[in-house]
Amino acid sequence: MTLVKFGNGQKNYPVNPFFNDVFDSILNDTFIGDKLVSRVPAVNIAENENEFHIELAAPGLKKEDFKINLDKNVLSVSADKKVENVEGTKFSKREYNYTSFTRSFTLPETVDHSKIDAEYIDGVLKLTVAKREEAKFQSREIAIK
Repeated sequence: MTLVKFGNGQKNYPVNPFFNDVFDSILNDTFIGDKLVSRVPAVNIAENENEFHIELAAPGLKKEDFKINLDKNVLSVSADKKVENVEGTKFSKREYNYTSFTRSFTLPETVDHSKIDAEYIDGVLKLTVAKREEAKFQSREIAIK
């Protein structure tokens, strides 16, 4: 069975609508479109007064697939997973297949390199990077003279 995407009739084309549907399908649903899809996981980075939180969305991996390295101020997260093909299964589209990737983050001077923790829960790799004590924002009230 082959799935074919056609226009829903709501577009106004200045030229032949079939002509545009052909190019839409080439750019969106075929081999070319698959190569244009980003092959690195999406990331969220948040900060509070004590630490940075980095979250990578990488479903379908195991914690053993990840490798996390720190080289000076560059934190690198990589994964390498052997693709397992299920015999008799033919994918018509496969977008969340992370076989290998690397994401690198330049850490600021304010981090404590000895306090970096990682956990992988429900398809999300969560990294916690602590700040040095002297880098933490110290709040105080300033008296007016």
